[in-house]
Amino acid sequence: MRTAYRVETVRAAERALLDRLPEGALMDRAAAALAAACAGTLRARRGRLAGARVVALVGGGDNGGDALLAAARLARRGVGVTAVLLAPDRAHPRGLAALRAAGGRASALADTASEALDALLGRACLVLDGITGIGGRGGLRPAAAELAERVTAAGVPVVAVDLPSGVDADSGEVEGPVLPAALTVTFGALKPGLLIAPARDHAGEVRLVDIGLGPLLPAAPDVAALTTAEVAALLPRPTGESDKYRRGVLGVAAGSPRYPGAAVLTVGGALRGGVGAVRYAGPAGDAVIARHPETLVSHGTPAEAGRVQAWAAGPGLGDDPRRERVVAEVLAADVPLLLDADALRGLDPARVRARSAPTLLTPHAGEAAALLGAERERVEARRLASVRALAERFGATVLLKGSTTVVAAPEGPVLVNETGTPWLATAGSGDVLTGLVGGLLAAGLAPRDAAAAGAHLHGLAGRAAAPPPSATTVTDALPEVWRRLLAERAGRSPRGAGNRAARP
Repeated sequence: MRTAYRVETVRAAERALLDRLPEGALMDRAAAALAAACAGTLRARRGRLAGARVVALVGGGDNGGDALLAAARLARRGVGVTAVLLAPDRAHPRGLAALRAAGGRASALADTASEALDALLGRACLVLDGITGIGGRGGLRPAAAELAERVTAAGVPVVAVDLPSGVDADSGEVEGPVLPAALTVTFGALKPGLLIAPARDHAGEVRLVDIGLGPLLPAAPDVAALTTAEVAALLPRPTGESDKYRRGVLGVAAGSPRYPGAAVLTVGGALRGGVGAVRYAGPAGDAVIARHPETLVSHGTPAEAGRVQAWAAGPGLGDDPRRERVVAEVLAADVPLLLDADALRGLDPARVRARSAPTLLTPHAGEAAALLGAERERVEARRLASVRALAERFGATVLLKGSTTVVAAPEGPVLVNETGTPWLATAGSGDVLTGLVGGLLAAGLAPRDAAAAGAHLHGLAGRAAAPPPSATTVTDALPEVWRRLLAERAGRSPRGAGNRAARP
C-alpha cells in the first residue's frame, strides 16, 4: 500500500527524528537524495554532468535549504549552478554558504532583471524548485507566481523539492499558478496532494526518499492507494464447496425503456464482479437477456426479484415513473446497496443513515455537487474534502469518480485509485463500474474494499481495452485483467487473504 500523511503528521515525525540525530543530518540526507535525482535526470538528458547548468529557485523555508545543499553537491561535481533567492534575508545560511563554497552563484530575484532571468533560464538544463515547502497555503505570492510562469514558458525540466510549488500538500488543491514538475522528490512520506488531482497532475514522476521517518509515522495513514498485489488478494475466488448462491447473487435495478443500454452495461460489469449470479429487475429485461443470457431476469421491481446478497441501482433509470419506487425498495432491503446515477437524485441522507445494511454511493462530480449543494467546479477542485463530506453526511462509503477516483468511509483513510485513464471518460463506463463494484459487494467484500478493488480493475481494463475504448470493450477486457491478477496472487498466496464467503 502506498500511504500518504498530512503535513502535521510528517512534521511531528521529523521533530521526533531530529531529536535523535546530529544537527543538520536530516537535511543532509534529503539533499543527498535530491542531488542524486537531479544528477540522474541530467545524465539521462545529456549523458554527463560536466558543463550542465542548473537554476535553483530558493524560498525561505527548509525546502529552500534542501535545494541549496543539493545545488552545492551538484556544483562540486562540475555542474554550473545559480540560485535565485526569493527571500534573501531568510535563505538557509548553511545551504547558501555551502553553495558559494562549491563555486555556485546566488542572487536575489528582486535584483535580477527580467532579461537576465530569461537568459539564465534559456541556458539551463534543469530547474530545481525549492520555492515553497509542504506548509505552503493559498497559492503562490505574485513574485513567485510570475517566476513560475517564466520557468514554464522557458520549457526547462523541473525537479520539485518535496512537492511542486503552488499546490496544497494536504488536499491536492491548487489556487492560482503552479510550477509543474517533471520529477518530484519527496522525503519521508508521500503527502496526500501528490496522489490527488489537481495537484497530482503537476507532480510528474513522484519519487519517495526514505530519510528514516517510517517507524515514527502512525499505522493509519490519511490517504492510501492499494497496490495491484493488494487488490489481487481481495478478489473473491470460489472454493471446492462453492455454488452460484454461495458465491453471491447481485440484484441490478437499472435501465428504462429510454435507456436499456444502461441495464445491459451494468449487468455486464456485474457478471465480471466475482458473483455466482445476477438478478436483473426492470423493463430492459429483453435487452439484457439478448446480450447476457445467463442473467436471471424479472420484469418487476426489486422487491419482486428474489433473494440477493447485494443490490446495485440507478444507471439509466432516467425519468421512468417507477424510479422512486425502485429506490425506495432497494433502500429498504437488508443487504449491502450501491446507489449510482439516477438513484442519487434527491437522495435523503436520513434514509441512507437509517439503513441496517451498508450503503455505497458512486457519484461523479456533478452528482456529488448536487448531493452537497455545491458547485461542480468546487467538487472537482476539492476532491478530498468533498468525498469526506459526502461520507460523513450520508454515513456511507462514497466512491467519487473523476480525474482521481477516491473512496471514503465515515472512518479510516481515503483510498485513491491510481489505475485510472482519461480513456474511461466514455458513455456507459460508469455503468460498467457500478455493476463491477456491485458484484464485488455481493461476493462478500466490504464496501470500501469493493469500491477500491472495482475502481482498480476498471482502470486496468480501460488501459487494456483497444483504443479508443468503449464501455463494451472495457467490459470485455475485464476477464483478462482478472486472470492476470489471480495469477499474480497464486504466486504470492494461493488461498488469497482475508476474503469472507458470501452467504445465500
